[in-house]
Amino acid sequence: FFWIIIISLPKLFFLFFSAQMACNRSERLMKLGERLRLYNTINTQIQEFVPKNQELGVNQIPNNTNSNRAAVLVCLFEDSQGHLRVILTKRASTLSSYSGEVALPGGKVEEGDADDIETALREAEEEIGLDRSLVDVVTVLESFTAKKGITVIPVVGILWDRNAFNPLINTAEVASIFDAPLEMFLKDENRREQELEHMGDKYVIHFFDHQTENEKYIIWALTAAILIKAASVVYQRPPDFLERRPRFWNRSRQ
Repeated sequence: FFWIIIISLPKLFFLFFSAQMACNRSERLMKLGERLRLYNTINTQIQEFVPKNQELGVNQIPNNTNSNRAAVLVCLFEDSQGHLRVILTKRASTLSSYSGEVALPGGKVEEGDADDIETALREAEEEIGLDRSLVDVVTVLESFTAKKGITVIPVVGILWDRNAFNPLINTAEVASIFDAPLEMFLKDENRREQELEHMGDKYVIHFFDHQTENEKYIIWALTAAILIKAASVVYQRPPDFLERRPRFWNRSRQ
């Protein structure tokens, strides 16, 4: 009987830990997770009827080490007031591309990544030390195509316990980590815009100013567009401003 108790202890600890995690999950976040999973299901069903050579919606498909494919993690959590916030990074100044700019954790597909979800989680773990076991992936949004032709897949995950995440920054890639209110990307406050033109296509780039205790950040271009989309899906409403995206962002390459 004594040995049975000892052998059962790890299982008991696991069950206790799982129960504690479930208790720590707010009802609002749980309902959001359920709704976003439904969003994923609906878009996946639509995708089944779209020819492979056309633009697809949800992109939870196997990776084939495509150098023109990347995934980013839109990691959401609740603050002490119950407001949704998203984790962001400032890229290291030594990087060859987009140095010093604000970005979502993420990067290009690597050999061994099973799908876009694994790419996003792996990159977040490598860049900021976010243990993938802390994140519950709830949906994958429509893809964006960067100006350089890279297809970017936004993976949305929920961090149930922000206190369990102790950032470990990879200084070769990331200069700093911070978070911002998700809803700010639907508001006209602290937002600027610039009209540009590409091959006859006139579009608008949005700039969001965000001040933390230590630094002022500017969230703009593709990162801002992804967050506008994520916020629109989460809050089920369009932004308070006209987006006018560039057409090339909507080209999907599998």
